[in-house]
Amino acid sequence: MSELATAARPAGLIAKTARRVGVALTISIAVAFLMMHNGWRGGPFLRTIIVGLSATTAFGLFERFPATLPPWIQRWALQVVAVGVFMPLTTLLIYILSTSPGAPPFWKVPERMNGWMMLTFLGLLIAPWTAFVAVVRQKEAFARDQKLAFALERSELERQALDARLHLLQAQVAPHFLFNTLANVQALVDAGSPHASKVLRSLVAYLRAAVPLLNEPAATIERELQLVRPYLELMQMRMPDRLKYAMNVDASAMKVRCPPTIVLTLVENAVRHGIDPSEEGGRIDIDIERRGERCVVRVKDTGAGLSQSRNGLGTGLTALRERLQLIFGDAAQLRLMSAAPRGVVAEVDMPAQT
Repeated sequence: MSELATAARPAGLIAKTARRVGVALTISIAVAFLMMHNGWRGGPFLRTIIVGLSATTAFGLFERFPATLPPWIQRWALQVVAVGVFMPLTTLLIYILSTSPGAPPFWKVPERMNGWMMLTFLGLLIAPWTAFVAVVRQKEAFARDQKLAFALERSELERQALDARLHLLQAQVAPHFLFNTLANVQALVDAGSPHASKVLRSLVAYLRAAVPLLNEPAATIERELQLVRPYLELMQMRMPDRLKYAMNVDASAMKVRCPPTIVLTLVENAVRHGIDPSEEGGRIDIDIERRGERCVVRVKDTGAGLSQSRNGLGTGLTALRERLQLIFGDAAQLRLMSAAPRGVVAEVDMPAQT
């Protein structure tokens, strides 16, 4: 945000200066016409424009200098007073310099003296009030800019907090998944299964490929399936007679962006809380379809069901629901429902972003 503000400052300064010069020229020309209407001659345009630009210069000069002021002096008051002082001095200097060599001083020529008095009077009447109005508008613009800057800063801080929270939740996913998978292998080792060594080698190969994907900030359905397929193959090696699975994925859903490990979390939850507790095992069906601007990920298992093993969402699904809320707000939902005749359906309905 600060870099953007720094880059925008020169352009803003040029625009502000152009506006001030435009206002000064407009007022100067109006004053010149007014004085000509009252019979004043002697180059009113040039003189009033010089006076107007000098007031603008004084206003801008004392806006920046001196850099620091005593606490009892307000910057805006200094600018208004400076304009009021510059006006008669500039007018006096113009009339002195415009006096021809050998001619009497302008104050001895009634017509020129009247012109000087009128120009000085109008300058003192108009310029300080114009400066005061400019200061008020400048303060209002500054307040708006500050409000916008604070809003941008707050938005940036909220985004950083959101990223930190998502990173924390994502960091919880990897160890949760790894511990559950290692627990499955440990069960084989404890039981003295002849498949334990083979499963362990497959697990090592799988983790070597899968762990980098777990830490990606964003994923697609296609990348998610690269995690899910080998995970299910690994689980099927552990319980070949108790786990069956099938996938039905729309081709149009493959490029949909999604939170990392969203499908894996649903599948791992079905294995851990549905298939594992059931003596006869069960089947896991993964259906992913795109419905216009929505994408629905549904994982159904025919395992133990909600009443026997799943009171609440559990660690993985709770973290997933919070990640969905942080990323999509109310535009995404995670639902957990009983399936007929038994089992559970876990469904995520989210925007189909590509």
